Amino acid sequence: MEDKIIMIMDDGTEAEFTVLETTSLGGVDYILVTDAPEDEDGECYLMKDMSEPEDEEALYVDVEDEEEREAVMNIFEEMLKDEISIEKQ
Repeated sequence: MEDKIIMIMDDGTEAEFTVLETTSLGGVDYILVTDAPEDEDGECYLMKDMSEPEDEEALYVDVEDEEEREAVMNIFEEMLKDEISIEKQ
């Protein structure tokens, strides 16, 4: 998956991210994104969709709960195990 998305940051600036993968868990949609250029190492960010069905645009927020983060990252690691290496911090 090589979709690009633009996110409006808390300070109002725009940032472009590459969507590495998407998944759903317990009825919640999650995306794993990076701001690193293609074929370069970089940081990955785990985001969950907090938008309502009637919203025109998605509202993604960082996953802060450690148990939720661990569960979703395990899914992404399995999905991407042959494509990229994910190091947890």
